[in-house]
Amino acid sequence: MAAPSWSSCCASTSTRPLLSHTAGSKSRKLWWTSGGGRGGSGGKTQQLSICAVAAPAAVDYADTGADDVPSLKFKLLIAVSGLNRGLVASQEDLERADAAARQLEAAAPAPVDLAKDLDKLQGRWRLVYSSAFSSRTLGGSRPGPPTGRLLPITLGQVFQRIDVVSEDFDNIVELELGAPWPLPPVEATATLAHKFEITGTASIKINFDKTTVKTKGNLAQLPLLEVPRLPDNLRPPTSNTGSGEFEVTYLDDDTRVTRGDRGELRVFVIS
Repeated sequence: MAAPSWSSCCASTSTRPLLSHTAGSKSRKLWWTSGGGRGGSGGKTQQLSICAVAAPAAVDYADTGADDVPSLKFKLLIAVSGLNRGLVASQEDLERADAAARQLEAAAPAPVDLAKDLDKLQGRWRLVYSSAFSSRTLGGSRPGPPTGRLLPITLGQVFQRIDVVSEDFDNIVELELGAPWPLPPVEATATLAHKFEITGTASIKINFDKTTVKTKGNLAQLPLLEVPRLPDNLRPPTSNTGSGEFEVTYLDDDTRVTRGDRGELRVFVIS
C-alpha cells in the first residue's frame, strides 16, 4: 500500500500549528494555538485531528481490461498519427502500431461476433492507418500503382462505405493525379464497389464488382467513368482483383480494427 499522505485545513496567518506524533504510531495530533502574539502568551490551545488519506496507487497498464479500452484506443490513434495512413511508416512505426492494436484487441470486453454486432459495421468509415501502405503502393501488400515513383499520384482520404442491408462494401479513395505543366492536377474519387459476406464469427469476404472514377474541381462536370475490367483469362496471375478476406479484431460504435489475409493491419474511425 502506498504511504499515507496527511492533509488538514489551511491555517490563517494569525495562528501557529504545531505537529507532534508518538514514535511507532500512525496517529498524529495537531495543537492549534491562536489569539497570542509572537510569544504565544494569552493564546488558546485546541487539539485538532488529521485524517490519513492513502495516496492513489500508480496505474498498472500491463493489467489491461475493459476499463482500459478508451485509453488503449487513444494510445493506438497516437501510435498511427503522423504516418500519413501508413505511407511514411518505418519498421519501428509498424511494430509500435501493431503492439498498440494487440493491446486494444486483448482488452476488448468480448471477442467480435458479427452475428450480433453486424449493425456496428453500418456506415462510412475513414481509414486512419494501413500497415500495407508502407510498401508505398496503393495496392498495399497487393499489386497496385506506386505513390510518388512512376506515377504522380497523391493519395487523399480513404473511406469504406458499408451497407449491411444491401451487402454493399465500397472502398472510396480520393486521388490527385499529376498533369503536364502548366495544367493543374486532376482531382478524382475512385470507388471500388464490392459485395460482402460473413464467412466466420469475425471474418468477412469481399467480392469485387467494378471501379468507377468521378472527377472533381474544374472537371466535376465530366460524367462518371467506369474503368473496364480485364477478362479473367487475360489478367496476370498476380494482379489485384480487389477481392479478399479479412478479420474484424476490434469493433465498437466509432472504432474498427481489421487484419487482412496478407497480414495487413488497418484502423478505421467512423466518419
